[in-house]
Amino acid sequence: MNFLRRLTFHLWYLYRPPWDSGIVAPEVVAYIQTHQPGRALDLGCGSGTSSLALANAGWRVTGVDFVPRAIRIAKRKAKKINASVNFIVTDVIRLPHYLFANFYDLVLDIGCFHGLAAEQKQKYLDNLETLLAPYGTWLLYGFFKPSENPSPGLLEADIEGVQQRLTLVKRQDGMNMKARPSAWFWFEKV
Repeated sequence: MNFLRRLTFHLWYLYRPPWDSGIVAPEVVAYIQTHQPGRALDLGCGSGTSSLALANAGWRVTGVDFVPRAIRIAKRKAKKINASVNFIVTDVIRLPHYLFANFYDLVLDIGCFHGLAAEQKQKYLDNLETLLAPYGTWLLYGFFKPSENPSPGLLEADIEGVQQRLTLVKRQDGMNMKARPSAWFWFEKV
């Protein structure tokens, strides 16, 4: 992610980012309802909405975001509802080594992976393979990149690359808030 995009994310958290609705995605709710609590890692957790939902359902959660203000908001929200989540300010490409001491049953990514440059996506996936427990799930949401546009987003080639590493269990296509094609993916480490 380039400097200007990173700065934009920092500036959005001075207000309320359009993606930060405070509502837990139905796909995350469905996952929580159909899986036993375990260890979860929320990459690009923002203000912690999904992390807190997981914690309230009994999961041991670590939430990661590179925007310090987002993490401060997440910590305040956790304190307000007495939820235990380990929120960390760091980049998803440069995760602290101690996070690799555990395996995660769930790695959640709602809109982070699709914003990375191609070489960053490869490093992210290398880390993901190490972090996921056997039969662990990577629950990913992302929007697709218009081929003629230099804006961020997923390419079908990204998904094909992931499928060389993880098993695609489910894909649910839809549209994001700006009517861009998007999808939820459930990948499993087998």
